[in-house]
Amino acid sequence: MADQYHVRMSKDYLVFSAGHFITYGDQCERLHGHNYRVTAEAHGPLNDDQYVVDFIAFRDALKEIVDELDHHMLLPTRHPQIRVTADEREVQATYGDRRWIFPRCDCVLLDVANTTSEMLARHIGLRLAESLQARTSTKPERLRVEVDECFGNVAACELDLSKQ
Repeated sequence: MADQYHVRMSKDYLVFSAGHFITYGDQCERLHGHNYRVTAEAHGPLNDDQYVVDFIAFRDALKEIVDELDHHMLLPTRHPQIRVTADEREVQATYGDRRWIFPRCDCVLLDVANTTSEMLARHIGLRLAESLQARTSTKPERLRVEVDECFGNVAACELDLSKQ
């Protein structure tokens, strides 16, 4: 078996505070927030410089993504029952007879079906893969992103980038 390598990025400042609500079955949670912590791993072969990915590019890309989410309301745009509409001033979200209106500048509209920690991890991983490709012209074979929504409640997503 050939050597396998990965790097892990876990910093005290890879955190974001955000509001959200999720659905489960036919129930919709109340609006609430978390102080999320993000950790990421990049897996793949060593490049010509003998590393999987440049730590500085990895750190900066991940920090930028985390900062985009910080202090925002996170809303899903692909949920089958939550309807999200936006214009330049405001965002409206509805679920059944419930309705929320937020300033547009306070929201991040995510291409996810639900704003669970699992889906946030996937969103962050996809954005990280794009950013690493743009910054370094390479991407790892695999990314694993963990999102801890409440100390010890961790969800993870592993993306196989070798097929993309």
